[in-house]
This record gives sequence, structure tokens and C-alpha cells, in this order.
Amino acid sequence: TMEGGSRPGPRICEGDCAVLKRDDVFKAVPVLRRRKIIFEKQWFYLDNAIGHIYGTTFEVTSGGNLQPKKEVEEATTDTKEAGTDNRNIVDDGKSQKLTHDDIKALKDKGITGQEIVQQLIENSTTFRDKTEFAQDKYIKKKKKKYEAVITIVKPSTRILSTMYYAREPGKINHLRYDTLAQMLTLGNIRAGNKMIVMETCAGLVLGAVMERMGGYGSIIQMYPGGGPVRAATSCFGFPKHFFDNLHEFPLSKVGSLLSGTFSTETLPSEPEDSTLLEEESNGLTDEKQTSLQETEQESTTEAAMEINQTEEPETMDINAEDIEFKEQKEKENVREKQRKQWERRKKLIETAALLGEKNADG
Repeated sequence: TMEGGSRPGPRICEGDCAVLKRDDVFKAVPVLRRRKIIFEKQWFYLDNAIGHIYGTTFEVTSGGNLQPKKEVEEATTDTKEAGTDNRNIVDDGKSQKLTHDDIKALKDKGITGQEIVQQLIENSTTFRDKTEFAQDKYIKKKKKKYEAVITIVKPSTRILSTMYYAREPGKINHLRYDTLAQMLTLGNIRAGNKMIVMETCAGLVLGAVMERMGGYGSIIQMYPGGGPVRAATSCFGFPKHFFDNLHEFPLSKVGSLLSGTFSTETLPSEPEDSTLLEEESNGLTDEKQTSLQETEQESTTEAAMEINQTEEPETMDINAEDIEFKEQKEKENVREKQRKQWERRKKLIETAALLGEKNADG
């Protein structure tokens, strides 16, 4: 909707993180083509939503396709014929003339949910006798069942914290969204700050802080265990540059950092230093190296045995090539592993330096 001539909001793009909304129920989903989504007992594809503006409401049509919902004037209450009370209405299940099969046939024809609801009203023998309140209740109930209407919204702290609190409160330690709002305010979180975040709420608090900072400033996430959890953070769909100034630091190393004994010796040194080593020993420790040599010897002898069994010279070439390929692969894997470890070490040293300045804003 265009309000006061303002420009339309962002559009739904393939690869986005989006949130589906129906009444008060939310669900975060990735926007991918030809991927079946199940939400509120409805299945559909998001293909047709791509390119539309966030906040658009869609109706699920036949074949699980989404169509932007047309605004239809609601029937005004004055024209409705209603009874004075419900005392003479007997719920014997016979008041609806349309059978289950009739409704299925209508659906298969591709008739919209709205029209189905209208038909149900027209074919109900008791609808006219119900009170106005009961009629509204009936319409509401049937709409929920037959009118599959879904709104696609852009994720935000408000929406995601509401969603998590309703769907998986245990994952966020039952953190209420008003409490989260208080925390963000009292923490004075704003662009350009240097923040330390320690949370076990699946990354929801981290995401909320990142949203407020808008990609300016730096964040150090402290984490217990093997690594930081950021399942909720990824639902926000932040641009890549938001993560440039996001660092992490293990809680287990805080003690050593404070006492001045912190070191990253446990991780390998820079790859530049180890290139010479690599040539000599694939960059592995002596024990690993010997075991590798043994396995290599084993595989060579096995290969030799195979060659002896078969007279054809072709297999000999293949086996030799296989071994060479294997060795090459192993070397590459070791290098890749080393590179990753070195990067981890580098990042850890950088983060330790940031923390060492002891000038966080919150």
C-alpha cells in the first residue's frame, strides 16, 4: 500500500529470509523457488511472491500457488437478516446442504475460499435464524478454514521475538519481547557502539543488537561451549557487511585473557611458516605423519598385489594414478584444514586485542 505518496518498501527476493504471517501466527522461511512450504495446515510455493512488496497478503489458490489478494468490500451488517436468539437452532449436523464432496469439487474447480464461504452461508438452513453475533462467528470460523490468506513480512526484532516466544520459547529462555526491548534500551545500544553480547537465546539477542546498530560499530559475542549459536540471527536476513564487525570469543578463555596468560598456542601458526613443513611432512605432527606413511605403504602394497594378480598393464597405470590422486587430495585437505585453523587463530587474536582495550560501551 502506498501511504501518503511514500515510496514502496523492499521487494521479496529469491534467497531472502521472510516471515509468513497468518492472524497471530508467524513462521520464518527462506524464499526459494519450487520449495514446498507447509504453514498452518496449508501447503504452497513462494515462487509467485518473488518480486512483490513485503507486507503483501496472498491467497493460496489451486496447486499451492500464491496470488495477491484483491481487496473486497465486506458485506455490511445492516443488510444482514438475523434472528433474535439461538434457542430454536439444533446442532444436528444436517443444517448444511453442501456435502464434503461438494466442497472438494468446488476447490478442485479452483473456486476461491471467499466464494466457498459465500456458498456455505447460502446453503445453511439455520444461518438466517442465528443472531448477528453467531453469524459473524460462523463466517469467521469458515473463513479460517477455507480462505487461506497469508501475509509475507520482512523479519525484524519485534516479529522474530514474537515468533520465537510463541513457537519455541524454550530456545530463547522464555525471554519476553517487552523484556528484550527493555534490555536494548537500558543497554543504550546504538550505531557506532562497541558491544559485548553474551546470550543463550539462539542468537535472538545478538540479532536485536545488530539490528539496532545497523552495521556500524563492533560486537563481540561471548559463547559457552564449542562455538556461538546464531540460528535466530540468520532469520533476520542482514546484509553481508553487518557480519564484518561481528567477532566471537570463547568464555573459557576469558579467565586467561584477564590474567594475561591468554595465548593461541593450541592453534597452528600462520600458513606461511608451515609451507616448508608442508613440503617435508604435509604439515602433520610426527605421530600422524608416521601413521599416514604406514597407510600409504599399505595401500601401495595392496595395489602391488592387485597388479600381480592381473596381467593387464592398464590397471597398473590406473592404480598408480589413484594413489597419486589420493595423496594430492590428502595434501589439499590438510592445507584447507590448516588455512581454516589459521584464520580462526587470526580472528581470535584480533578479538582478544579488541577485548584487551577494555573500552566496550556496554
